[in-house]
Amino acid sequence: MSQGDGRQESGRSIVELRISQYLRAGVLLSAAVILLGLALFLILGDSGYPGRTFPARLPEIGQGLLQLKPYAVILTGLLMLILTPVFRVGVSILVFLKEKDYLYAGISLLVFLILIVSFLLGKA
Repeated sequence: MSQGDGRQESGRSIVELRISQYLRAGVLLSAAVILLGLALFLILGDSGYPGRTFPARLPEIGQGLLQLKPYAVILTGLLMLILTPVFRVGVSILVFLKEKDYLYAGISLLVFLILIVSFLLGKA
């Protein structure tokens, strides 16, 4: 292994460490938001919505979050949790492109597109 390979390996491990830190932070932040919503639910005694209704669209969730409605806060935490690995795939695309590893950049882009399409189709 040449000296250049060693620098590339250490650079790659730094990127992987940063990505794992972002993933951990995303999971912890989403857990904190979910716990805040649960605490609000227990304190207020209701979801913030009439009957068994809840927000189903992003604008409704956003409005409920601004009003600190428990279900909206919990759903925001869940959305953050879902988007955390999607963020990781997006960052991976950029890292692979920077390293000029076009095969893995293409694979990551395909995974990213599949995730986005599944979100859009799941919404329909």
